[in-house]
Amino acid sequence: MLVSLGSAIFTLIPLQLTATQPTFDALSRVIQGIAAGVGFLGAGEIVRNSNEDDPEQPAIHGLTSAAAIWVSAALGISAGCGLWQLALISSVLSLLVLKALKDFGRNH
Repeated sequence: MLVSLGSAIFTLIPLQLTATQPTFDALSRVIQGIAAGVGFLGAGEIVRNSNEDDPEQPAIHGLTSAAAIWVSAALGISAGCGLWQLALISSVLSLLVLKALKDFGRNH
């Protein structure tokens, strides 16, 4: 859910900005770089958490944390671009998803 939300935010940011702005192409490239770079941070979080328990046993941990890191990058970009409505709505949706996942994990 968080990856889908982050993808939607990264897609909506360039659509919300007008293509007539002189820095639109440069801004688009910056957004692409941030999305890719933060993806590597998320991958590091998954790898770090996966090897803590038993290095011999392959396990995947930290997916939710990695997705939350990626969504937070999208929220930061949208706020930095002045799209505060998108950032606010997306922040609320992110918190709802994280709360629902936390409650779901407790019950199952």
